[in-house]
Amino acid sequence: MESKNPVFANGSQWKRDGYATFDVSTPSADQLAGMYGAPSASPAQMGRMTLDDVVVRTASLFAVLLVGAGVAWLGGFGLLPAIGAGLVAMVLGIWAQASRKVRPGVMFAYAALEGVFVGAISSWYSAVYGNGIVPSAVAGTLAAFAAMLAAYKVGVIRATPKFAKVLLIAGLGYLVFGLVNVVLVLAGAGSVYAGGGILAVGLSLFGVVLASLFLVLDFDHIERGIRNGVPQREAWRAGFGLLVTLVWLYLEVLRLLAILRGND
Repeated sequence: MESKNPVFANGSQWKRDGYATFDVSTPSADQLAGMYGAPSASPAQMGRMTLDDVVVRTASLFAVLLVGAGVAWLGGFGLLPAIGAGLVAMVLGIWAQASRKVRPGVMFAYAALEGVFVGAISSWYSAVYGNGIVPSAVAGTLAAFAAMLAAYKVGVIRATPKFAKVLLIAGLGYLVFGLVNVVLVLAGAGSVYAGGGILAVGLSLFGVVLASLFLVLDFDHIERGIRNGVPQREAWRAGFGLLVTLVWLYLEVLRLLAILRGND
């Protein structure tokens, strides 16, 4: 019986001739030497994710985010449009992360809207706390990124299952705390961070440390993906996760600097 698999049915070696008509010619010694001497296929040639893939995709998403931030900053966007853009970006971010299918278009839309949010918020902080606060926050974010990458590379911090579990629980708790704080502000009770003080500084510093440690999970996710040979398209998801964490870290650093400079 002929195979109904189109791959097999279309190949001459799978035609119904009593036996499969394979080419059984014996390769020569030179041919064998060439086969064994040929270099193995690289991960890129095999369609597997590489570090370069992650870097390129992360950079492209960051470029879109910076464009959105520049538009919001130069356009003088207010806080209301910024909050609206941030909420839509949050929905898109959840969609991009939860979807089984890799969706670069959704990720780029998130980057653009999140850029508008970041640009408008940064402009507001700059107007209230001085022009130097944004460059300081950028420098602090880059310093934290470099420190976490170095600590991860030398093995000072390892993304063990216990570490990941504790960090995820802490992240969930911090998210709930943030939502409660927003509700308090909307209800007119004021922000927990208002007035500064040791509590506000401590909470903000905790947010900076937590976001920085989440970078370790991102590094581990990328390294394991490369080691396990995940498909190249997963580089989009890895780069997107890194982008989200860095934006979160930047906003935490920005708030900490604002609290240290005066009342939030």
